[in-house]
Order: sequence, then C-alpha cells, then structure tokens
Amino acid sequence: MRVLVVGSPMVGHVLPLVPLARAFGEEGQDVVLATAGEGVDAARRAGLPARDVAPGLSMQRIGLGALLRHPVHIGRLACGGQGTHDSAGALFAPVNTRMADGVLALAEEWRADLVLHEALMPLGALAGARRGVPAVLVDALVYDGGALFTAVARRLGPLARRHGLRSVPGPDDVVTTIPPSLAGARPGHPMRAVAPAIPGDAPPDLALSGARPTVLVTRSTAGDRRRDRLMSTVVEAAEGADLDVVLVRPDRWVTRRPLPASVRATGWLPFADVLPHVAAVVHHGGSGTVLAALAAGVPQLVVRGPGDRSLHARLLRERGAGLGVPLDRLGRATLERLVGDPALRSGAQEVAAEIAAMPHPRELVGPLIELTGRPAAG
Repeated sequence: MRVLVVGSPMVGHVLPLVPLARAFGEEGQDVVLATAGEGVDAARRAGLPARDVAPGLSMQRIGLGALLRHPVHIGRLACGGQGTHDSAGALFAPVNTRMADGVLALAEEWRADLVLHEALMPLGALAGARRGVPAVLVDALVYDGGALFTAVARRLGPLARRHGLRSVPGPDDVVTTIPPSLAGARPGHPMRAVAPAIPGDAPPDLALSGARPTVLVTRSTAGDRRRDRLMSTVVEAAEGADLDVVLVRPDRWVTRRPLPASVRATGWLPFADVLPHVAAVVHHGGSGTVLAALAAGVPQLVVRGPGDRSLHARLLRERGAGLGVPLDRLGRATLERLVGDPALRSGAQEVAAEIAAMPHPRELVGPLIELTGRPAAG
C-alpha cells in the first residue's frame, strides 16, 4: 500500500508527522512525505523519503504577502495569537495553493492509497478526494487542529473548484496526539506523542545526570535571521544559580562571546534520549517541544510570544506542568523554581503517564489501513 504524507514546509510541522509515517514504513507500507523548503531536509534527516513539491517556496515571502493582504489577521498572529484561526487561514491558504500542483501530481504519480496530513494542510484532504482515497488528519498541534483545518480550508474554495470539487472536504478520520488533560478531549483516535528520532548523538561529556540539575534550552526551528534573545536571556539568568545550562543550536549572537563555565552549546540532540535526563526545558513554545517534554515528564518554561505560544504557555501553567512567562521576566528565581518546584515535576509526570497510556503509532496502522478497504495485514 502507498501512503502519501503532506506537511507544511516547516521543520516543526514535519517532525510530528514522522512517528506515524515511520510506523507505516515499519509495517511494510510504502511512504513518501510531500513538503517543501526546510521541511524536505527535516524529513530526510529523520529517515523518511521526501519530495520537494514546491521548489523555491519561501515562507518569508508568503508571510510578507499575507501581511500585505491581511494586515489585521497577521498582525494579531504576531502579537500573541489573538484570532489565531483566521490568522492561520490567511497565512497558510497561500502555502497550500503554492504546493497544490506538486502535491496533486505526486498523489497521482505515486498512486496513493491513503493520505495523511496535518491540520494546516487541508490540501491533503483535497488530494485524497481527487484520488478517491481516504484522507486522515493527524492532529499533532496543541492548538485545536480541527478548527485550524477549517480556517484554512474555507479559504481554498477557488483551488478546490479549479480541481473539480465544490470545496475542500473534511477529513475521513482523525488521529490526535494531544493528551486530554492539557487541552481537552479531541475527536478521533488517540495516539501517543513520540519524539521523532533525529540522527545525532549527545556529546559524550555532556553531563545530564550530574550533581547539579541541567536545563535544556532550545529555540524555534523556523528559519529566522533575526536575533533571538531567548538563549542570551537564559544565560544571564543562570549566572550564580546552582544549575547547568545546555543551549541547543544557539544562534551566533549567543556564541560570539565566551560562555560561562556552567553553560555549553551543542548542535541537534536526540531529544528522545536526552530529555529524560534533564531537570527542565526552556523553549519558544512550539507544539513539538511542548509534547516531547511532557512525554518525558520534564517541567518546561515557555516564553510567551507570537502565534500559538501564548496559548501553550497558558495551558502548561493551568495544567501545573510548567511555567509561562514573558522574556523580560525570565530571571534566576524563575529558573530556580522551574528545576526545584516538586509540584511542577509532579504535574509533568502525570501528563507523561497519560501520554504513555495512549496507543503507540504502530497500533494506528491497522485501523487506518482498514479505511482503504484493504485488510490490515495487506
């Protein structure tokens, strides 16, 4: 059987699709992931066959165009996520349109029997309808995936009509990785959030289980040349604190000067192996990092900011599994509370147990194959 996976051209949106895509491959099915831009390298780095369906696509150019056409919606997105549904529709409808010819051509060339797609890629549902095969929404974003799908899809009417459909159809089924205690119950098959295995080893001298707690700091995978003050702020806040800091993929603004003895920098790390050994994670608030830290039972601090980051910070705080603070309030006391508050660790471990009880991606392969009318062992 042939499975087409459709993801946005962004690392943080491709990686959550990897565990289920890999599960299909491990069960003997043929899989290809359709994306563009930096998503292609991310998929291949994770060991998935990937096709660049929109060579030259630039999210920055698309974002600028969306800002010029919809300044209110995109402005709200940049200022903390207010009105995220409409903002996501305004930003990602052009992305779907730009990728449409490549995805639809690949679906036919690949003779796809099943399509898996993320919430911001209703194009996957369109490809499934054109092929006459099931399309499954993989809801791996903490923000309501169904609402995001609808917000983007309703702006794709012209695209659907150009390809012989009145509108983009809804998904035939849904898989969700979001633990209910974090963001409420979601429709569809629950699936365990599994951190995708990215090749790379932790440096052998990286002390993750030493006498002092280790705080991992990671930033957004979205390509952005602007200065990111998150890591430099953490470095300053950690001065004098009884903890060690590991900066994952720091930008040049941080590494241009010598780091304190308690701080070190690394490249990509295998989060599935590393996270269980750290005391806490500080990050930008992307869904993938939120779920990976929760699955490891690690308290986390999300710096409130654009898009869905403020929502994630609030949900973690309300669940008691982490903290959400603006960057200008991230100081030594905040870091010390993050690694030393037993209530935060207890809350994170409760969610980790909830995630561990959800079905592994391998367990979803059979039921999803059955949507195609084929026997699960076929």
